Amino acid sequence: MAIEDEVKPTRKDLMEIKDRIELSEQGHETLEKKRDGLIMEFMEILEESQDVRDHLESDYDAAQKKINKARALDGDVAVRGAASALAETPQITLESKNIMGVVVPQIEGSKVRKDVGERGYSLLDTSARIDEAAEAYEQLIETIIIAAEIETAMKKMLDEIEKTKRRVNALEFKLIPELKDAQEFIELRLEEMEREEIFRLKKIKEKKEQEEKQEKQEQRDAEEESRLSDEASAATSSD
Repeated sequence: MAIEDEVKPTRKDLMEIKDRIELSEQGHETLEKKRDGLIMEFMEILEESQDVRDHLESDYDAAQKKINKARALDGDVAVRGAASALAETPQITLESKNIMGVVVPQIEGSKVRKDVGERGYSLLDTSARIDEAAEAYEQLIETIIIAAEIETAMKKMLDEIEKTKRRVNALEFKLIPELKDAQEFIELRLEEMEREEIFRLKKIKEKKEQEEKQEKQEQRDAEEESRLSDEASAATSSD
């Protein structure tokens, strides 16, 4: 739809357009700052994520080596028996925190790390290799919990960054230019209307002056006619 079909060339509409432009530019500046802040926070989390991924990979490899060694030397029966003796499984608690207006999860794990006596199996029936494997997997679970929190935060931050970028672009490349085009149209139309009004008033003034001039001329003609008539009457009377 053409701009002239959307706005009215009035001073009231012009003031409203100017207010909307000012508000949109302020919003654009605020969103740009938010976008830049989110990107900085995301980069920090991304760096932390890389470290956690490295730890996750190394912890997984270490746990696999420990469990494979225990299976090879103590047997699958002993390993499975120790695993099935676990009385308390790890617990996950979900909370939330706010980063630049983005709510991200805060994951806390409990009952993950256990002392040797808390794992449920008999120390006399198991070897140190099983203890080492259990400890390695406890470490792996802790790293998985941290990784889950960071990866989820990254996804939410990235979604918010993309959403903010779309809003910034919509203001910068669509709404603000359209509003400025509307402002320019109204200003030009008002100038044109003002010129037309000046021209109209000038014509009215010229017409009024012409009518006054004609009226004065008619009055002079009437006076002259009256004078001539009076002189003719006087001459007739003297004869």
